[in-house]
Amino acid sequence: MTIIGIPAGWPADEDAARAVQRELRGRIVLDEAGPAVGEGHVTGLDVAYDDERDLVAAAAVVLDARTLDVVEEATAVGRVSFPYVPGLLAFREIPTVLAALGSLTADPGLLVCDGYGIAHPRRFGLASHLGVLTGRPSIGVAKNPFTFTHDQPGPERGAFSALLADGEEVGRALRTQAGVKPVFVSVGHRVSLAGSCAHTLHLAPRYRIPETTRHADSLCRRALREALGNT
Repeated sequence: MTIIGIPAGWPADEDAARAVQRELRGRIVLDEAGPAVGEGHVTGLDVAYDDERDLVAAAAVVLDARTLDVVEEATAVGRVSFPYVPGLLAFREIPTVLAALGSLTADPGLLVCDGYGIAHPRRFGLASHLGVLTGRPSIGVAKNPFTFTHDQPGPERGAFSALLADGEEVGRALRTQAGVKPVFVSVGHRVSLAGSCAHTLHLAPRYRIPETTRHADSLCRRALREALGNT
Protein backbone atom coordinates (compact mmCIF):
# COMPACT_ATOMS: atom_id res chain seq x y z
CA MET A 1 0.00 0.00 0.00
CA THR A 2 1.37 3.43 -0.98
CA ILE A 3 1.06 6.16 1.65
CA ILE A 4 0.90 9.68 0.20
CA GLY A 5 3.50 11.84 1.88
CA ILE A 6 3.32 15.52 2.73
CA PRO A 7 4.31 17.56 -0.36
CA ALA A 8 7.51 19.57 -0.30
CA GLY A 9 6.82 23.16 0.64
CA TRP A 10 3.45 22.35 2.23
CA PRO A 11 2.49 24.97 4.88
CA ALA A 12 3.82 23.92 8.26
CA ASP A 13 2.15 26.50 10.53
CA GLU A 14 -0.97 28.63 10.76
CA ASP A 15 0.57 31.81 9.38
CA ALA A 16 1.83 30.04 6.27
CA ALA A 17 -1.52 28.31 5.70
CA ARG A 18 -3.46 31.55 6.05
CA ALA A 19 -1.10 33.21 3.57
CA VAL A 20 -1.86 30.45 1.05
CA GLN A 21 -5.60 30.93 1.61
CA ARG A 22 -5.29 34.68 1.02
CA GLU A 23 -3.32 34.15 -2.20
CA LEU A 24 -5.61 31.47 -3.67
CA ARG A 25 -8.82 33.19 -2.58
CA GLY A 26 -8.29 35.81 -5.28
CA ARG A 27 -8.68 33.10 -7.93
CA ILE A 28 -12.21 32.02 -6.96
CA VAL A 29 -14.72 32.48 -9.79
CA LEU A 30 -18.16 33.47 -8.50
CA ASP A 31 -19.83 34.75 -11.68
CA GLU A 32 -20.46 31.42 -13.45
CA ALA A 33 -23.79 29.58 -13.27
CA GLY A 34 -22.05 26.22 -13.27
CA PRO A 35 -22.98 22.92 -14.92
CA ALA A 36 -26.62 22.06 -15.58
CA VAL A 37 -28.34 19.95 -12.95
CA GLY A 38 -28.62 16.31 -13.97
CA GLU A 39 -26.07 16.47 -16.79
CA GLY A 40 -22.58 14.96 -16.98
CA HIS A 41 -20.86 13.68 -13.86
CA VAL A 42 -20.76 14.71 -10.21
CA THR A 43 -18.04 13.53 -7.85
CA GLY A 44 -18.38 13.18 -4.10
CA LEU A 45 -15.29 13.70 -1.96
CA ASP A 46 -14.83 12.76 1.67
CA VAL A 47 -12.10 11.73 4.12
CA ALA A 48 -11.69 9.59 7.23
CA TYR A 49 -8.92 10.01 9.81
CA ASP A 50 -6.90 7.94 12.21
CA ASP A 51 -4.99 10.57 14.16
CA GLU A 52 -3.21 8.02 16.34
CA ARG A 53 -1.47 6.60 13.27
CA ASP A 54 -1.36 9.98 11.49
CA LEU A 55 -3.34 8.66 8.50
CA VAL A 56 -6.11 10.08 6.35
CA ALA A 57 -8.05 8.13 3.71
CA ALA A 58 -9.73 10.03 0.88
CA ALA A 59 -12.45 8.82 -1.47
CA ALA A 60 -13.63 10.19 -4.81
CA VAL A 61 -16.85 8.68 -6.16
CA VAL A 62 -18.07 9.67 -9.63
CA LEU A 63 -21.82 9.47 -10.21
CA ASP A 64 -23.86 9.83 -13.37
CA ALA A 65 -25.60 13.13 -12.65
CA ARG A 66 -28.87 12.02 -14.21
CA THR A 67 -29.31 8.55 -12.72
CA LEU A 68 -27.04 8.94 -9.65
CA ASP A 69 -25.50 5.56 -10.48
CA VAL A 70 -21.84 5.06 -9.54
CA VAL A 71 -19.52 5.42 -12.56
CA GLU A 72 -16.12 5.08 -10.87
CA GLU A 73 -14.50 5.06 -7.44
CA ALA A 74 -10.98 5.88 -6.28
CA THR A 75 -9.25 6.10 -2.91
CA ALA A 76 -5.90 7.22 -1.55
CA VAL A 77 -4.27 7.03 1.88
CA GLY A 78 -1.83 9.63 3.10
CA ARG A 79 -0.18 11.23 6.07
CA VAL A 80 -2.16 13.91 7.88
CA SER A 81 -0.48 16.98 6.48
CA PHE A 82 -1.38 19.69 9.02
CA PRO A 83 -2.43 19.99 12.68
CA TYR A 84 -6.12 20.30 13.56
CA VAL A 85 -6.92 24.03 13.39
CA PRO A 86 -10.50 25.23 12.76
CA GLY A 87 -10.62 27.15 9.50
CA LEU A 88 -7.53 25.36 8.17
CA LEU A 89 -8.88 21.80 7.91
CA ALA A 90 -8.33 21.67 4.14
CA PHE A 91 -4.57 21.60 4.72
CA ARG A 92 -4.92 18.29 6.59
CA GLU A 93 -6.38 16.40 3.66
CA ILE A 94 -5.93 18.11 0.28
CA PRO A 95 -2.82 16.16 -0.85
CA THR A 96 -4.63 12.85 -0.28
CA VAL A 97 -7.88 14.08 -1.85
CA LEU A 98 -5.98 15.25 -4.92
CA ALA A 99 -4.32 11.82 -5.15
CA ALA A 100 -7.73 10.12 -5.13
CA LEU A 101 -9.04 12.53 -7.76
CA GLY A 102 -5.94 11.97 -9.88
CA SER A 103 -6.59 8.22 -9.92
CA LEU A 104 -9.91 8.62 -11.73
CA THR A 105 -10.19 7.88 -15.42
CA ALA A 106 -13.68 9.40 -15.79
CA ASP A 107 -14.24 13.15 -15.99
CA PRO A 108 -15.15 14.15 -12.41
CA GLY A 109 -17.46 16.96 -13.48
CA LEU A 110 -18.83 18.90 -10.51
CA LEU A 111 -16.97 18.35 -7.23
CA VAL A 112 -19.20 17.98 -4.16
CA CYS A 113 -17.30 18.33 -0.89
CA ASP A 114 -18.38 17.38 2.60
CA GLY A 115 -17.52 20.82 3.94
CA TYR A 116 -17.66 24.50 3.08
CA GLY A 117 -16.76 26.78 0.22
CA ILE A 118 -16.92 30.52 0.76
CA ALA A 119 -18.92 30.04 3.98
CA HIS A 120 -15.64 30.22 5.84
CA PRO A 121 -14.00 32.83 8.10
CA ARG A 122 -11.63 33.79 5.26
CA ARG A 123 -14.10 32.83 2.49
CA PHE A 124 -11.92 29.92 1.41
CA GLY A 125 -12.99 26.53 2.71
CA LEU A 126 -12.25 23.08 1.33
CA ALA A 127 -14.64 23.27 -1.64
CA SER A 128 -13.15 26.57 -2.80
CA HIS A 129 -9.59 25.35 -2.22
CA LEU A 130 -10.12 22.19 -4.29
CA GLY A 131 -12.03 24.06 -6.97
CA VAL A 132 -9.25 26.59 -7.44
CA LEU A 133 -6.49 23.97 -7.42
CA THR A 134 -8.26 21.73 -9.96
CA GLY A 135 -10.03 24.44 -11.96
CA ARG A 136 -13.27 22.47 -11.63
CA PRO A 137 -16.70 23.69 -10.50
CA SER A 138 -17.21 22.81 -6.86
CA ILE A 139 -19.72 23.16 -4.06
CA GLY A 140 -19.64 22.53 -0.33
CA VAL A 141 -22.45 20.65 1.42
CA ALA A 142 -21.79 20.46 5.15
CA LYS A 143 -23.69 18.46 7.75
CA ASN A 144 -23.20 21.01 10.54
CA PRO A 145 -23.24 24.81 10.71
CA PHE A 146 -19.98 26.67 11.10
CA THR A 147 -19.78 30.12 12.66
CA PHE A 148 -22.51 31.88 10.70
CA THR A 149 -25.98 32.97 11.77
CA HIS A 150 -29.12 31.66 10.08
CA ASP A 151 -32.83 31.27 10.65
CA GLN A 152 -34.43 27.87 10.48
CA PRO A 153 -35.76 27.24 6.96
CA GLY A 154 -39.36 26.14 6.47
CA PRO A 155 -40.17 22.47 7.10
CA GLU A 156 -40.74 21.51 3.45
CA ARG A 157 -38.14 20.03 1.08
CA GLY A 158 -36.37 22.84 -0.79
CA ALA A 159 -36.92 25.48 1.88
CA PHE A 160 -33.82 27.50 2.73
CA SER A 161 -32.53 30.41 4.77
CA ALA A 162 -29.42 32.52 4.35
CA LEU A 163 -26.13 31.85 6.13
CA LEU A 164 -25.01 35.34 7.08
CA ALA A 165 -21.60 36.79 7.89
CA ASP A 166 -21.72 40.49 8.74
CA GLY A 167 -24.92 40.79 6.73
CA GLU A 168 -23.47 39.01 3.66
CA GLU A 169 -25.08 35.82 2.37
CA VAL A 170 -22.26 33.26 2.20
CA GLY A 171 -24.40 30.14 1.86
CA ARG A 172 -27.77 28.63 2.67
CA ALA A 173 -29.27 26.27 5.22
CA LEU A 174 -31.20 23.98 2.87
CA ARG A 175 -33.91 21.47 3.78
CA THR A 176 -33.32 18.43 1.56
CA GLN A 177 -36.08 16.33 3.11
CA ALA A 178 -39.28 17.48 4.78
CA GLY A 179 -39.02 17.66 8.55
CA VAL A 180 -35.32 16.75 8.83
CA LYS A 181 -32.37 18.96 9.76
CA PRO A 182 -31.03 21.15 6.95
CA VAL A 183 -27.65 20.84 5.30
CA PHE A 184 -25.41 23.86 4.78
CA VAL A 185 -24.61 24.71 1.18
CA SER A 186 -22.03 27.15 -0.11
CA VAL A 187 -20.33 27.99 -3.39
CA GLY A 188 -16.88 26.58 -3.90
CA HIS A 189 -15.79 27.70 -7.38
CA ARG A 190 -17.45 28.34 -10.75
CA VAL A 191 -21.03 27.63 -9.56
CA SER A 192 -23.76 30.02 -8.41
CA LEU A 193 -25.39 29.69 -4.98
CA ALA A 194 -28.76 28.94 -6.55
CA GLY A 195 -27.09 26.31 -8.71
CA SER A 196 -25.32 24.82 -5.70
CA CYS A 197 -28.66 24.40 -3.93
CA ALA A 198 -30.32 22.96 -7.04
CA HIS A 199 -27.55 20.39 -7.41
CA THR A 200 -27.81 19.50 -3.71
CA LEU A 201 -31.55 18.88 -3.92
CA HIS A 202 -31.12 16.75 -7.04
CA LEU A 203 -28.41 14.71 -5.31
CA ALA A 204 -30.57 14.10 -2.22
CA PRO A 205 -33.77 12.48 -3.56
CA ARG A 206 -34.31 10.19 -0.54
CA TYR A 207 -32.00 11.16 2.31
CA ARG A 208 -30.79 14.30 4.05
CA ILE A 209 -27.23 13.89 2.74
CA PRO A 210 -26.44 13.94 -1.01
CA GLU A 211 -25.76 10.58 -2.64
CA THR A 212 -22.28 11.82 -3.55
CA THR A 213 -21.39 12.27 0.11
CA ARG A 214 -23.10 9.04 1.19
CA HIS A 215 -21.04 7.00 -1.26
CA ALA A 216 -17.77 8.84 -0.54
CA ASP A 217 -18.24 8.61 3.24
CA SER A 218 -18.73 4.84 3.09
CA LEU A 219 -15.80 4.34 0.73
CA CYS A 220 -13.24 6.43 2.65
CA ARG A 221 -14.13 4.66 5.91
CA ARG A 222 -13.63 1.31 4.22
CA ALA A 223 -10.32 2.44 2.74
CA LEU A 224 -9.11 3.56 6.17
CA ARG A 225 -10.05 0.23 7.75
CA GLU A 226 -8.16 -1.62 5.03
CA ALA A 227 -5.14 0.66 5.44
CA LEU A 228 -5.10 0.11 9.21
CA GLY A 229 -5.32 -3.62 8.65
CA ASN A 230 -2.20 -3.43 6.51
CA THR A 231 -0.13 -1.34 8.94
